[in-house]
Amino acid sequence: MAVTWRTARSVQVLAALLLLVAPFSTAAADAVSPGGMGGVGVATPPSPYAAVDARGSDVAFANLPGFTRSVYRGDHALITPESRVYTGLFGWTNCNAAWLITPAMAGTPQFSMYQALMRPGAQSGVPVAGAWRFVFVMDGGIQVTEEQQAGGAATSTTHTLGHGGYAYFPADHAHVITSVSGASVLVYEKSYVPPSGAVAAALGPNPPTPAMVVGHVDLQPNIETPGEVFGLKKLLPQSLEFDVNFHVMDFNPGEHLNVKEIHYNQHGLMLLEGKGIYRLNDQWYSVQAGDVIWMAPFVTQWYAALGHTRSRYIILKDTNRDPIQPYTPGTR
Repeated sequence: MAVTWRTARSVQVLAALLLLVAPFSTAAADAVSPGGMGGVGVATPPSPYAAVDARGSDVAFANLPGFTRSVYRGDHALITPESRVYTGLFGWTNCNAAWLITPAMAGTPQFSMYQALMRPGAQSGVPVAGAWRFVFVMDGGIQVTEEQQAGGAATSTTHTLGHGGYAYFPADHAHVITSVSGASVLVYEKSYVPPSGAVAAALGPNPPTPAMVVGHVDLQPNIETPGEVFGLKKLLPQSLEFDVNFHVMDFNPGEHLNVKEIHYNQHGLMLLEGKGIYRLNDQWYSVQAGDVIWMAPFVTQWYAALGHTRSRYIILKDTNRDPIQPYTPGTR
């Protein structure tokens, strides 16, 4: 009996270790066609980005007391789904959120990143003054409405986005995000850094300001990456008025970064699909869909995709600003 019990227990623990995170499923009443840009009420296939909340009833973490893969260090962090804490989100209604990265962390990230779980009828609040907002739909569907003034009259435009859809709202751009049937949304917010120095000179005396952007990841072209094998999509325009971009990077199993990167840019990353190995400085982490990584400037970083399916992640990269530009830590 002792051998049988131990064998069964070993199988039980191994099964718990091999489980992937459970999807945050929502109805498709406000989803859109695969293009992500229209067709309200048209059903879509299940979202490949839905595996984000590991606290569902199908995940047997009860067999691993105290276990988490999350790691927090001075220059990087791995935040895995089983250790997230969801709370109410100030200014939002019918919504809970898990803060993943904030300026309170060691290394002083210059942005915030959180996952918002919008229940049916949810509505967003507004970012702090001077901050832009970027939202990426992981599951379900949302409506994003921008409010404008034209000729003294108020007008509004609404876009419906399903999984893979995204929207960028410039700083102080009036908008509201709603969901009819519920959604899981990844949100980034950051105080906008105006151009200065050579960037300001290149833009000229009357520089443009960032405009609202709405799109779908699968409608963006791949960009050439000389010396690399991964697929790269940039979700925002590559123009100097933007102080940030969001890259979506695709790796087939066995593919990896060629360059072992060290640079001044900071990163906030979520693995959307697949699994692999991420090196951060002298640490090597097994990662899978739903994991979030914070990378401070100049941390060594490298990724290799494993398994049998594609890896895809979305990553924030600050850009178009001279790194010598003075700033106050925790405000950019």
